[in-house]
Amino acid sequence: MTITLRVHLTPRSARDEVLSLEGDLLRARVTAPPVEGRANEALLRLLAEALGVPKSSLRIVRGQRSREKLVEIEGLDAAEVKRRLELRAWRVADKPR
Repeated sequence: MTITLRVHLTPRSARDEVLSLEGDLLRARVTAPPVEGRANEALLRLLAEALGVPKSSLRIVRGQRSREKLVEIEGLDAAEVKRRLELRAWRVADKPR
């Protein structure tokens, strides 16, 4: 099964983290700059870790040069993606800054 997820990515942040899942939009930030695809690669690594899937099961299908992206996720259904991302965002919100 394959689903797509809308992502708003903020590059050049202080840390790599999943911020929130607002409806069908995921907000995330990465430390990598938006140069030569580095922020996109950092996003895929972050999502793979957050979802517990290999990076090869993720693909940016739209928005390679934009902050607004559409990411394809293979191997999980929408409910499981939502559960894992909400758990990850909740853990981030609980951490002291």
